[in-house]
Amino acid sequence: MRVFLQLFWFFRQEWRRYGVALVALVVVAFATMVPPWMIGQIVDALVDGSATWPFLYSHIGWILLAAITSYSLRVIWRIALFGASYKLANQLRQQLFDQLSRQSPNFYQTMKTGDLMARATNDIQAVEMTAGEAVLALFDGAFTGLLVLLVMTLVISWPLTLIALVPWPIVGYFMWRFGKELHLSFKDAQARFSDLNDDVQESISALRLTRALGREGVEQVEFNRVAARANQANLAVARTDSKYDPAIQLGIGFSFLLSIAGGAYYINQDVLTLGQLTSFNLYLGYMIWPMFAIGWLLNLVERGQAAYTRIADLFAMAPDIKDEGTLNSVVLPSIEFAIDEFRFAQAPRPTLKDIHLTLSAGQTLGIVGHTGAGKSTLINLLVRMAEQEGAQIRIGGHPVANFSLANLRAHIATVPQTPFLFSATIAENIALARPEASQADIEAVAQIAQIHDDIVRFSDGYQTAVGERGVTLSGGQKQRLAIARALLQDAPILILDDALSAVDVKTEQSILNHLRVARCGRTTLIVCHRLSAVATAEQIVVLSQGEIVEQGDHLTLLAQRGWYRKMFDYQQLELAVEEGR
Repeated sequence: MRVFLQLFWFFRQEWRRYGVALVALVVVAFATMVPPWMIGQIVDALVDGSATWPFLYSHIGWILLAAITSYSLRVIWRIALFGASYKLANQLRQQLFDQLSRQSPNFYQTMKTGDLMARATNDIQAVEMTAGEAVLALFDGAFTGLLVLLVMTLVISWPLTLIALVPWPIVGYFMWRFGKELHLSFKDAQARFSDLNDDVQESISALRLTRALGREGVEQVEFNRVAARANQANLAVARTDSKYDPAIQLGIGFSFLLSIAGGAYYINQDVLTLGQLTSFNLYLGYMIWPMFAIGWLLNLVERGQAAYTRIADLFAMAPDIKDEGTLNSVVLPSIEFAIDEFRFAQAPRPTLKDIHLTLSAGQTLGIVGHTGAGKSTLINLLVRMAEQEGAQIRIGGHPVANFSLANLRAHIATVPQTPFLFSATIAENIALARPEASQADIEAVAQIAQIHDDIVRFSDGYQTAVGERGVTLSGGQKQRLAIARALLQDAPILILDDALSAVDVKTEQSILNHLRVARCGRTTLIVCHRLSAVATAEQIVVLSQGEIVEQGDHLTLLAQRGWYRKMFDYQQLELAVEEGR
């Protein structure tokens, strides 16, 4: 029952809803006590011949009144109780999304997507049922059972009540045993569901690669293995769950047998009347719900406890990047890098080392180097996707940690090498950062990004749906859409992280020429492998194994005849070969 204590914050928050539901349940419980008592009196009156029409009308009237009252209040408590549980699920999902949105990339490297999806769906649903149906089973089952027992014991016959309840301690023992089994099996089932979710998500995402490599059979075998493990875990839950109802039914059946046998004996001894035995058995029938409620409660509580533990574990994972900054303004900022050393956890050597440079407001910085040189890590430090004490970056003279994360990232527009597009229209994807943007604004940035002509050739133009992750577009079209989206954000700082790798040289130069005009006087960082993209940058740095090995403008670096000159000559030769010169 520890899960109820863990959810006490929510019960206190929604005390009005739960108060209305509990009051309604109390009145319903009392109302349901009326019909069996009335029926017993009617039976006795018919047996001794004292029944009259007014007597029957009045008793039937009480039964109808109790039924109408119960029906009306059942509607009220369902709305109040289940409405509260749905609100809990909504709050948990919002908190979960907020928690996930504040996590660093390192978090997503350690957590599986399928596991996160399982916690956001199955686990939250299990907690929702705990806050709704389990509360119903706990309160209504306990209160109804206690009320019925009091009536049976104090009003009808306490000896017969003791006889009828003989099987119940045995049933209670088995309920406890099944509950312990269910907790372990359900926890395992949720973990296997996470694995299954993760495998399905990964398989669908890699479907093209799977077909290209002819791995359909291998992937099918792997999926069947994961699915079989999930199935076995769910079967274990079902096996334990299936024990509840037979145990309860057996206990109730035996209880009725003892009630009839004992009642017949007491009638023969003139201790009970037939009407009282009738009422007693009807009340005993009401005990079926409390008995089922016990089993149902244990089932829901064990599921909810396992699920809430998984959700709480996720909430307990503090973000690596603390959002404690208070600055909320950036105006044409300069950028200063002062990185003595940055090392990923357990890495044998620093990823970045001894990087000190200043980029004045409105300048363009080119960052080049071989694969794995640390270019993307440098960008991640700027946008606070990673941080470390020995790696300090200032914007406008202020450490990036002094800015709130929302403000910092709102003032930095980033275009990654592999842009993400949502299953929406082209216009909606471009206007992601500014949903209120006009069609003219959207088309203006699309023309700068050299994607406008491609868009208008689509049958639906800017209203064309791009499919999941932009599956209907080419790599170059995705990158240009992402550039248009970043331009519409109109941020003081623009980062192109190898964002032109999928377009040809001619298109690249056209985009860069338009960018220089559109972002005149604004700060731009260009990370690339194709050196022609940074030829007009005021500053260019060459990274090698996390260190700056060359620095200067395009002409200065060509004159140094180092890595930059060699790579530039090679790329020019490669371009000449491609053009057939």
